[in-house]
Amino acid sequence: MAAMLKIDPVVKAVATVLAVVIAAGLGLWLHAADRTDGDTGHWAGSRAPDRIEVNASVLRVDAAAREAVLRVLVVPVGRFGEDDGVAPAGELRLLNSSSLRGDHVFPAHQRISSLDLPIALTGGAVTDYPFDGYEARIEFAALHNGESAPVLFTLDKVDSLFSFSVKDYRAWNAQGGLDVRFARSTSVLVFAVFMMITMWGLAIAVFFGTRHLITRRRGLVWPSFGFMAATLFALAGFRNLAPGSPPIGSLLDYTAFLWAEVVIALCVVVAVVTGAVTENGKPDAG
Repeated sequence: MAAMLKIDPVVKAVATVLAVVIAAGLGLWLHAADRTDGDTGHWAGSRAPDRIEVNASVLRVDAAAREAVLRVLVVPVGRFGEDDGVAPAGELRLLNSSSLRGDHVFPAHQRISSLDLPIALTGGAVTDYPFDGYEARIEFAALHNGESAPVLFTLDKVDSLFSFSVKDYRAWNAQGGLDVRFARSTSVLVFAVFMMITMWGLAIAVFFGTRHLITRRRGLVWPSFGFMAATLFALAGFRNLAPGSPPIGSLLDYTAFLWAEVVIALCVVVAVVTGAVTENGKPDAG
């Protein structure tokens, strides 16, 4: 009989360390990818010396409410501004696209504060989580003392749960705008796929445990039933950890969660019923 291959303890230790390093490196790479995407800014409009700069960051995206929130800081540059753009030299009116709610007026010679502006999102459905995507057209124009002023619009993001890409740059008639598409970030996609795999893995583990109990006629093995029942309820809590809090009925549920719950629930019932029948068939201990 051939002797079993023995792995040197040093090799095991080195392999374990390498596995940890590779996993940590992959995590750092995903983090860097998300961080780089968040630091990437896009701009559209005019770079004239005298202009109105509209600097916006995506604070958060609420897919269920179908809106995103922009934090906007308006900076008048050149002859349009005072104190290095802290205040406008004349009355400044910021005109928004239809996806935003209302225009804003900044009185002359008064300090400009940042604004939180909600944007209406179009397209996509939150039930497609984690592969849902949304679109928005964001445009700004400006009037300084009633006259059109050139606008430079810049956009970046802060929300770590979503990434955005620019489909089209719009700059004409002194306006600046972007056609933007929002999608789940890489980290959200990775975690959501991991959750799906884990749910199916737990369901399969419970299935094989049930098969073992039935085929071996083990009867009522209460620790095994406790594990199965705990898994059934633990999956519900695990599902609620999904980043972005997707609603019930999303793609995550139909591809993994609901099926895993059904498989585990059936396994628990079948295992208990079969175990009870087996116990009843055993002769009483005399």
